Amino acid sequence: MQYTVPENAVIGWIGTGVMGNSMLGHLADRGQPCLVFSRTREKAAAVLEKGARWCDSVAAVAAGADITFTMVGFPADVRQVYLDVDGLIRHAKPGSVLVDMTTTSPSLALEIFDQAAARGIHTIDAPVSGGDVGARNATLSIMAGGEQPVFEAMVPYFEVMGKKIVYQGKAGSGQHTKMCNQIQIAGTMIGMCESLLYSYKAGLDPATMLGSISGGAAACWSLDNLAPRILRKDYEPGFFVDHFVKDMGIALEEAGRMGIALPGLALVHQLYQSVRALGYGKKGTQALILALEHMAGSGK
Repeated sequence: MQYTVPENAVIGWIGTGVMGNSMLGHLADRGQPCLVFSRTREKAAAVLEKGARWCDSVAAVAAGADITFTMVGFPADVRQVYLDVDGLIRHAKPGSVLVDMTTTSPSLALEIFDQAAARGIHTIDAPVSGGDVGARNATLSIMAGGEQPVFEAMVPYFEVMGKKIVYQGKAGSGQHTKMCNQIQIAGTMIGMCESLLYSYKAGLDPATMLGSISGGAAACWSLDNLAPRILRKDYEPGFFVDHFVKDMGIALEEAGRMGIALPGLALVHQLYQSVRALGYGKKGTQALILALEHMAGSGK
């Protein structure tokens, strides 16, 4: 099969949170017609100022767009946006493309693909990694699953939002790849936070310590982007604790289906549950340090 994007395609966008706002902003900067809906209109103010047009419902976006991107919070939100009676699949035009950039379950991505295909609609699951910094700087890593010709037609749009765009395979493959990403991050997050806690207790200057280890074998995105926030006591979200707990839960559920044990991930998932219990669910994932300090019985 081949897929060609309609000339002067209208872009639809659902969800203007911490990352979605920036991602849509890059598309709006191209001057392409954009339709947007979010639960809170005020969160779409920046993209509306760039020329995006507000719609009052998901259905209105679907009916007017040739390509609709979604960036919402949880699998339940994805299910509602796509599969409800007022959702995208019921109201999208045949031949249009729906691209879910939310991190959700691979099984849900497959369900959406099947239901959309039955109505002549194409879908791509394309979760991202890179947090608020990557969204703002258009340097996200985008991992995609679905029909390859449709993916290739979407690449020019992905390139506006990200720097590393990789086709992973059939529907659901993008979400499976994102689970691999989150499993890896879980390990680096606990390592980063425990390293900082150790440095405090050892009497080191944490910034000086980071200057050494971030240039060696310990180098990673979390050290470069989140450790400096911890040093500033900045726990505002680039990626919510609540969402990370959700992602790890999905990965553990999928691992259970495949009959594999992930004890490291299970430990970090439990630790982040402690972060939520302390009231930091709406903070950034770097708030893990607060739970570790609490367990240690003293602060820095």
